Amino acid sequence: MSEETIKKVLNEFGLTEREAEVYIFLAKHGVQKGGAISKQTRMPKALVYRILKSLEKKGVVESTLEFPARFTAAPFEAVLELNIKTKREEAALIEKRKSSLLEDWKNISKTGLEPELAKFVVIEGTRKIYRKIAEMVENTQNRLSAVSTVADLMRAEQFGVIDAINANPMKSKVKFRFLTELSKQNLKAVKLLRAELNAGLDIKARNPDLGLVLFPRMMIRDGEDILFFILPSKSSTRKREACIFTNCGSLVQAFSGVFEDLWRNSTGIEEKIFEIETGKPTPKTLVIADAEKAKEKYDQTLRAAESEIMLMTSEKGLVQLGERALLFKDLAKRNVSFKIMAPMTIENMEHAKLLSEYCEVRHVATSYLGTTIVDGKHLFQLKAAVSNQGWSDNAFSFANAFYTADLAYVEKMKNMLEDVWKRAYNPSKVTMRPIMEPYVSSKKLDTKRDLRKLPKRLLSAAQVHGQMASGISGEIIIEPPSYLNMPTLRIASNRFEHAYSKRGISLLRIDLWLKTPEGEEFVPVAIVTDAPPDLITRNKVQFAGTPAGENVIKVKPEELQVWNKGKTLFAGWTIPIPLLPPKYKLDPACIIFDAFGDEIHSTISYNLPSGYLMGIEFDGFQAFTTYIGPSWRYSGPGIYGCAGNFLLVVAKPESH
Repeated sequence: MSEETIKKVLNEFGLTEREAEVYIFLAKHGVQKGGAISKQTRMPKALVYRILKSLEKKGVVESTLEFPARFTAAPFEAVLELNIKTKREEAALIEKRKSSLLEDWKNISKTGLEPELAKFVVIEGTRKIYRKIAEMVENTQNRLSAVSTVADLMRAEQFGVIDAINANPMKSKVKFRFLTELSKQNLKAVKLLRAELNAGLDIKARNPDLGLVLFPRMMIRDGEDILFFILPSKSSTRKREACIFTNCGSLVQAFSGVFEDLWRNSTGIEEKIFEIETGKPTPKTLVIADAEKAKEKYDQTLRAAESEIMLMTSEKGLVQLGERALLFKDLAKRNVSFKIMAPMTIENMEHAKLLSEYCEVRHVATSYLGTTIVDGKHLFQLKAAVSNQGWSDNAFSFANAFYTADLAYVEKMKNMLEDVWKRAYNPSKVTMRPIMEPYVSSKKLDTKRDLRKLPKRLLSAAQVHGQMASGISGEIIIEPPSYLNMPTLRIASNRFEHAYSKRGISLLRIDLWLKTPEGEEFVPVAIVTDAPPDLITRNKVQFAGTPAGENVIKVKPEELQVWNKGKTLFAGWTIPIPLLPPKYKLDPACIIFDAFGDEIHSTISYNLPSGYLMGIEFDGFQAFTTYIGPSWRYSGPGIYGCAGNFLLVVAKPESH
């Protein structure tokens, strides 16, 4: 047993750090006088004698009757026995008084139980994350649902999560459901994991048919709490994983809906294992290894279309389709309907506009395989291209293309694509103008903080009378579902650096697209923040004259989270947010910003109705966005999202 371990045990017995040091010193050096102990431990003599007196009272040091007295350490075995006996006596006394203590507690405690505070907790580091996962697994009573990669499942096994499943006293009654992507490369690992689990458990696993990259990875326990990873599974940033845990019922409900959609569009793992092990394609199914031959067959099938084409592609794939717009023009003349789904960005926006003249174009997230279905008879699936640097979301490869004409399988996949299409976002509902457009400078600046672009009167006033702050920011434009009858939203999610808090101050500003005397524009209608009172007052003053000035909502830090990891930014709130006009409100929800592309440097300034002038300098990126709430979900294109670092300057110039 090491000296540090002994110290820890002594501390648990009630000894202070200094008392433990003196006891161990005496154990090592035998009988000693107080002066000698002081000299060799370099502690003041008065302190040493106080410590020795305390140790004598605790029975761990003995002294002689001579003058000056000498001291010796009691045997460690005797110290252990003494403390064990003391603990037993204390436990027996508490047990004896249990009934009267509970009765006293009833008389002084509040009647009824207060509901647990809905909160966010950020968990960083692999060990902490899997310790929390194991705790959730062991405490599950009814159902545990998880979306995970096989690599994550293997890591979970290494950190004792499988042991936690087997240790769960309710395990025979729990329904375990896992979604994971199975391949020939990870098949052996999956079979090993399956063997690790004891028989008699109700465990079901499925493989997503549309080839989702399984984002968000998550775990839902008993419909009561959820843990989800911030970074997508394809991310190469594994050095320090990060998760968000919440017990907010509305958000658990929202993520449960995401899980059920994925589960419904998946194949049983046993069936998938059989397919991989036997290599059993139907007579009408094949894998075309040669990329040129696959592309040739693909093009021939498109040109021969008679009634309908459904196509899911990548950002760059949309550009390539735009370059072949004449083909779709010819198909449209033959009354072939064409539905295209792809991640939309500033770079492919013009191509989307061009294609929309002949096709319907909608935005989907980046996590799908390239999938094309022609006339409900032919299906192609293309895998994402992989470079030496890792995954590339910008292209699909025709090498090893999957093709099938099996009508039952094609029909099944077509139903899934139609389900995705119904939920895919149609940017034309708002405008094809990107969110970044107001911020983009005419030319990219060389410096990171070129404040010369902001008005000098603003900067000089801010230095004396105003406010300067920096931090991270994510901004999103959302068109809510029509059944909510709510105007278009703009949500700015910020975390400011501030001495008030080590983690910074979180703030949401919510704007609605409303009619004003100057025409339709975004109007600030709510501010939600965990800032201290003086900053709350400042926000009310600065936004006076807008609905937000009358609607600044103070929340606890655990009820609002704005947090980033790498190029991913998370914003979430656990309380309903009333909006002005009062007929609108936002339920608890979260937004995930996934930044991508080239960095954009920009500056902008504008006047607030209160007379304050606001200037923003922004270094950031376009961002794909995912909004998840209990009553609706949204996957946003890069043209309506951005994330990055900012510098904010606010002042009232005339006061200078």
